[in-house]
Amino acid sequence: MSELEDSFTDYVNGRRPALVRMAYLLCGDVHLAEDLVQAALVKAVARWARIGDQPEPWLRKVMVNDHISRWRKHGSRERLFASLPDAPGSATDRDHDLARALRSLAPKQRAVIVLRYYEDLTEAETARILGVSLGTVKSQHSDALARLRGMLPTLHAAAKEI
Repeated sequence: MSELEDSFTDYVNGRRPALVRMAYLLCGDVHLAEDLVQAALVKAVARWARIGDQPEPWLRKVMVNDHISRWRKHGSRERLFASLPDAPGSATDRDHDLARALRSLAPKQRAVIVLRYYEDLTEAETARILGVSLGTVKSQHSDALARLRGMLPTLHAAAKEI
């Protein structure tokens, strides 16, 4: 294998779980998250020589854009299944409540929340990834937090205690 192929393989082996977690927070479905990551990695392999130094921002942008495009195309069908119970696992009730609340947000609002809190990006970095203005990120962020607080009063109260 070439050095470029080794670099890509090492990156995928090391970062794939984190990419899948981010994708899951974006779309709320494990299988769709796997598909989102796979599609982004397929796009990345063709451009790896150019993005190999800093692949994370590029991959985040691709996943967010692909998710938003998919949601626009198939959103009504996804909302139909949003109320189905999550797969069994070790997550707490609070985790399930938060995942359900995130799924109820509009795709760009969800992307802002995921990028700001899960990926720990600044508002400017989030704006750059989403291809929107800083003001748009701030308004989406504010609207999303207000909606989440309204849906999760117990989570909001717990956050105030910390």
